[in-house]
Amino acid sequence: MQAPQTSGRWADFGVRLASAMVLGPIALLCLWHGGLAWSLFIAAAVAGMGFEWAKLASLGLNNAGTWLIVAGLLAALALGHFGVIFGFAALALATGIAGLSCGWFAAAGIPYAGVGALSLLWLRLQPAHGLYDTMFLVVVIWSTDIGAYLVGRLAGGKKLAPKISPGKTWSGSIGGLLIGGLAAAMLAAEGHGVDLAALPAGFALSLFAQAGDLLESWIKRKLGVKDSGRTIPGHGGLFDRLDGFLAAAPVAAILALSVHGGLPLWG
Repeated sequence: MQAPQTSGRWADFGVRLASAMVLGPIALLCLWHGGLAWSLFIAAAVAGMGFEWAKLASLGLNNAGTWLIVAGLLAALALGHFGVIFGFAALALATGIAGLSCGWFAAAGIPYAGVGALSLLWLRLQPAHGLYDTMFLVVVIWSTDIGAYLVGRLAGGKKLAPKISPGKTWSGSIGGLLIGGLAAAMLAAEGHGVDLAALPAGFALSLFAQAGDLLESWIKRKLGVKDSGRTIPGHGGLFDRLDGFLAAAPVAAILALSVHGGLPLWG
């Protein structure tokens, strides 16, 4: 009786791994090049999330509200290149217009996706440590996701939030936190062991990433859907894959601004 249960735990592993092996290098290549490549990558992701959110809000592809959501997100990103304050102003304006024209739930998707996207854009565009800081964030979130997935399925145990996301366990959450923080500290050490000064930032970003995951699970549970979409095989939609970034990227940007008055974000 145990074998089928174990098999079920790993049923999606192959598809998830294949998707990650395709999309991961693309994301890293755009991150490495920065500039236009990173901007276009973020724009493609945010447009996809806009369409996904419109569908969750029961807006059809031909509905003007759908295109308002997508256009508002893309306009905020475009203006964000001239200053993050302009991007946030565009988000606020687009949210207000969308709320009045197609409902406040539909409008909520604009800041939900847009704040994190603007933070990712701003973080990478910083001339001194933009690449390093964004890579730090990516390593934390990817390591947290991988750690939580593997530890949760190997160890099992008590559910973390059974009414929100029945598949998540306390063991997976703690494993993801430890692995995410440790991976970030190893990156910060640049091949010289572990940089203990980077652990607090790594743990904080891991916690916010997991909170973002739970928030998105809660939204899906309220809407009665399993995934935000079917964009990425084995992962669901873009929100399912990027929920941790949407919550942790603003925190990374704040850390980059506040820790010792600048960058890198861990001090």
